Amino acid sequence: MSHDHDHEPEPIPGLPGLPPPGEEILWQGSPDWRLLEQQAFHVRGLSLYFGFFIVARGLAALIDGATLPAAIGASLMVVPLAALGLALMRVLAWVNARATIYTITNRRVVMRVGVALPMTFNLPFRRIAAAELKRLDGEAGEIALTLAGTDRLAYLHLWPHARPWRFAKSSPMLRALPNGVAVAELLAQAATGTAQVNLQERPVGLRSTDQVEGSSAVMTARA
Repeated sequence: MSHDHDHEPEPIPGLPGLPPPGEEILWQGSPDWRLLEQQAFHVRGLSLYFGFFIVARGLAALIDGATLPAAIGASLMVVPLAALGLALMRVLAWVNARATIYTITNRRVVMRVGVALPMTFNLPFRRIAAAELKRLDGEAGEIALTLAGTDRLAYLHLWPHARPWRFAKSSPMLRALPNGVAVAELLAQAATGTAQVNLQERPVGLRSTDQVEGSSAVMTARA
């Protein structure tokens, strides 16, 4: 397992070098920025927070004796700040999604992440102890990878491509995949040497399962 800073043009987008003989690219993809803004940047939760704060500010003004127009004016003063904060989160989600390429080969998972300072994480299957699928709406999902042994990756280097709240031993995560269920199935097949299809060419050609076990990885799905 390794991670490198990328400073040179990639021979294949998402990969720091050409695959060695015998290695095949099975799938490449990126997060959906609309899913990413909800899952990693919590835009929906922030919207609710700002909405509550705006209403609470108006009610507090009324309790203090302000007139209704004055209370509404006090609430509206917060709206530009809230809109700016939400817009910033959406922009961050968009640029992170555009800068990210996940790759699955018949030997490893590669994550090219980072906006200002791109980094590539090479995760051979032998260094992945388990992979867990978090289902989102429909066929969307996110795949968290548990590293074997004492391997460590810095949470801040990975974020937002890390499983939330796993700081002591961070868990790389393929985030906000619109076809995450199928990608999880492909990853389980690849880790056991049975993958036969290129998901990029057949995005709905794989059957999803709740649990797939193999010698190199265990894939579990949770709601």
